[in-house]
Amino acid sequence: MNSRTNPDCRLYETPLGRAYWREAAGEVRKTRMLVFAALMIALRVATKPLNIPVGANLRLSVNFFVNAYGAMVMGPVLSLMAAAVSDFLGWLLVPSGPYFVPFILTEMASSLLFALCLYRARITVRRVVLSRFLVDFLVNIVLSTPITLLYYRMMLGKSYMIFNLPRFVKNIALFPLESVLLVFFLRFAIPPTRKQGFNVPPTDGLRFTKRDILQVAALMLLGAASVILFLVKK
Repeated sequence: MNSRTNPDCRLYETPLGRAYWREAAGEVRKTRMLVFAALMIALRVATKPLNIPVGANLRLSVNFFVNAYGAMVMGPVLSLMAAAVSDFLGWLLVPSGPYFVPFILTEMASSLLFALCLYRARITVRRVVLSRFLVDFLVNIVLSTPITLLYYRMMLGKSYMIFNLPRFVKNIALFPLESVLLVFFLRFAIPPTRKQGFNVPPTDGLRFTKRDILQVAALMLLGAASVILFLVKK
């Protein structure tokens, strides 16, 4: 545990200790944090349909900025709750078919991964990049594929191709851009958040180095290699 950045902002090397989870659970009892969570839920619902075209059949989602930022401030416990609420409200306000409960797992998993990487930790480029990769690969590809397959079978009575190459390529291709944009977004968002009294660390670790660029390239290659390996074995 480290408090050198702010006496009120205790930082943890890993999310494995009891003190970390005790503090994360304590966020639920803070009125100010609950108000913040309500704001994040509203923003997640509002930004869910928004995206920016960046190439042929490639669209950059705006929603993940809100997700990562909220998870960094709220922590894993409150983020899981906010993700569940925002998933249901998003469907309720803008329904796109029958509500399928298992999809809530993808929302909650992405918030959890962002929180485990960013909550009460020294925010570095490597941590931000790793958080984005885990969400892109583990959630958007590994977890969402069987859930989507189940949705097509149970709710629509249709078949769904497990190996959805365009979706896999999209997540891998956008990963570097999303990582860089998320780093710059947090560099912009953290200072005013600290001024408002929220316990988040400063931005002194959000400076790109050659090692960080190599990490982005290595993770992108790892994701691409995993997809190719799956295709070869299919």
